[in-house]
Amino acid sequence: MATLKLRDRDGIVTKEGLIFRVFGYSHPRGAYICDAEYASADIFQSSDPRALRNGGTSGKVFYKFYDDEGWKFVHNNYYPQYTLMHKMLGVKVVGIKKSEIADVRLPKRRLKALVSDEPADSLIAATLRVLEISLKYSGLKVDNFGVFGSMLHGFHHPDYSDIDLLVYGGQEIAKMREVLGDLYSDGLSGFRNEFATSAAMAGKKWRFKHFTVKEFMWHQKRKLIYGLYDDRGSGRTIKAEFEPVKEWSEISSEYNSETKIVHKSWVRVKARVTADVDAPYIPSVYGIEPLEVLKGSKKALEAVRVVSYMEEFRLQARKDETIIVEGTLEEVTSPKGNFYQITLTYCPKYYDQTLKVADLRL
Repeated sequence: MATLKLRDRDGIVTKEGLIFRVFGYSHPRGAYICDAEYASADIFQSSDPRALRNGGTSGKVFYKFYDDEGWKFVHNNYYPQYTLMHKMLGVKVVGIKKSEIADVRLPKRRLKALVSDEPADSLIAATLRVLEISLKYSGLKVDNFGVFGSMLHGFHHPDYSDIDLLVYGGQEIAKMREVLGDLYSDGLSGFRNEFATSAAMAGKKWRFKHFTVKEFMWHQKRKLIYGLYDDRGSGRTIKAEFEPVKEWSEISSEYNSETKIVHKSWVRVKARVTADVDAPYIPSVYGIEPLEVLKGSKKALEAVRVVSYMEEFRLQARKDETIIVEGTLEEVTSPKGNFYQITLTYCPKYYDQTLKVADLRL
């Protein structure tokens, strides 16, 4: 595995039956920072009714980790080998050395295999129909797409799982968002925006303290990557998601063991967005010009960017919009110079964090 090259959303399998998702694009040499995504029933079982994965053709039962379950499972059980010292942060994170990888699952390769065969079940058939429509109206190619989630690993359930597609490349995701907007507007297309009505949040517990459900719905709706597909073949209305991933030519790693990131304080800032090129990805990066410190250190006026590892805040803001951001002010010290950034990530104050367009009147 010495020459293995992976990126965000690629799947990694261990010999014990742990399945990791590669997280982002910046990694230590010889290893990958990851999220623990699934585990075999042989080593982990969950009482969460959402967690069971026993469909498809894999013949095995897996459970999905939710919230911080994966982090706790790796750290608190018997898998210390799946942690890495993040030298920039000075803390251990979930990750895997290349030498520990038993297998990899590549989204592009999996989708090409699905395209080349007769659909094995109704969900695969629906996924291929969505792909066909996407290709027809966007002019993109199969190579611009991949599949993630349970379908990537072969244990999706035809009657319950979603359609999870990846779109590779900045221009490509921009084109697909344009196409999706047109499809949502066409009442005969079979596509709808998932967040067009309050039904998207029915039965869900809301935990964010400074970000309302209405604000969340407004932001999610305009992202366009979250859809519903009325599949005539199966009779199901299926969630269809189009996740952005960088193409290889767009990737540059920021991991540098000589760079140090130091947490300074908790801040809330009003700022203008100066750059949004990396807004579609994880991490989402927004260039900013701070306008006012609403809480915390005045050093936040020197922040040059927001870095968000939270999927809720992907594609959250656009260039020249004024935003409210609340999170951790960090000082980055590198051989190229020092700067401040505001980071949103997994932390004890997860639901205190905010990134939203300012002064929304909903």
